[in-house]
Order: sequence, then C-alpha cells, then structure tokens
Amino acid sequence: MSQPTAVDRFLAAVRDATIDSCDAWAPDATLDATVPEWRFHKRGADEIRATYRGWFADPGRLEQLRRHPIEGGEVVEYLLTWTEAGVPHAGHHVHLLDVVDDRIVRDVVMCGGRWPASLLAEMEAADA
Repeated sequence: MSQPTAVDRFLAAVRDATIDSCDAWAPDATLDATVPEWRFHKRGADEIRATYRGWFADPGRLEQLRRHPIEGGEVVEYLLTWTEAGVPHAGHHVHLLDVVDDRIVRDVVMCGGRWPASLLAEMEAADA
C-alpha cells in the first residue's frame, strides 16, 4: 500500500481537524488566500497552520470532493460540512496546490465563506 501524499495528508487534516500535526507543507510554503471581500498571504508552514487551525477547527466531511492532478501539483475542490457549537455549517473551497518533494510549497485557495444552517437553508430555497 502506498504512503499518503502531501495532498492526502492535508485533506485528512482538514476533515479530521488535525491541522496542528499535519506535515504536508514545506517549511517555506506560501498561502495566497481569497476569502469573502478580502485577500491575504502567509509564508511558512507554521503561519499556514495558524490560519488553517481556525478554518478547520472542527471535524467534518469532505463532500463533492474533486481532485485534478496538474503538472507540479493538484487542484482540489470540496464542500466541507461540519457542526460548530451544535450548528451545522458548510464551506466551499478550491485549492491550487504546488507540490515539490512531497510537500506543498504553494497553496492558492479560494474560499466562499462559512455558512451556518440558516444561510444554507436560504441558499437552498433560492435554488428551488
């Protein structure tokens, strides 16, 4: 059986809320994050973990997971669902991941935001 790749380890840490112990990033990795009404950059595995620790604080499920290998990395899209303080939530992310020597060296992420159950119901009603 083959070992999990850096992207496998990252996705497991997102799903399981184990970002602090995740070794997927190179020490000098970069994060370029676009979030609702904002964009920011982080450098280094520790800064990326600090950011993602807040984003992925609760165990969840990776739904609608799509992985697309590209030269030098992978594009990953998912809908993450989780329960926070008893309230169901979801978030839609796309990561463009550059990987060198089985470590993520660059993560460009587009995040649609965090949606509590009330907003999810409103979105579902709008789609009906």
